[in-house]
Amino acid sequence: MAGIHITDIESAINYWRHKRPSPDGVTLPPELRALAEVYALMVYFHEDEADEFTLPAGAAAAWQGWYDSTPDTPCIAICSTSQGDELCKGCGRTFSEVQHWPGMSPAEKRHTWRRITIEGDAWRFNRYVERAAEGPHAAVAAVAAAGQQPAARTRTRPRFGPA
Repeated sequence: MAGIHITDIESAINYWRHKRPSPDGVTLPPELRALAEVYALMVYFHEDEADEFTLPAGAAAAWQGWYDSTPDTPCIAICSTSQGDELCKGCGRTFSEVQHWPGMSPAEKRHTWRRITIEGDAWRFNRYVERAAEGPHAAVAAVAAAGQQPAARTRTRPRFGPA
């Protein structure tokens, strides 16, 4: 059973601070109040994770609201687990995590996201980080801005023996 890490609670608090700022600088909206209470208890008791199934209803709803705003999957469409790797070179998930992703709970998914982010070995964090930051349509927009047509891909076959 995965728990909700304190950094995810912090991220949810920051999300709601931006989405629903305090009208007077003192009063907290209900989402922030619920998350702040959980956060304070975690800090007081020196806990790194909160149980996803025992969060108070308001905090659970506020955390879920933040979670819904995050990317669902770390996949970058370069899956090496389909080629037999136990750990995907593209996203960093294990074969089991890739296979069971649709059935995982939000806390389990965030646990996986946290692990692959800390490890930082996957291509999504090095080779393709710039491409991921640009978004899926950046290349098409760049070509359109230059007034060019995308270049046709040609395939060169290796030559063996004399030409």
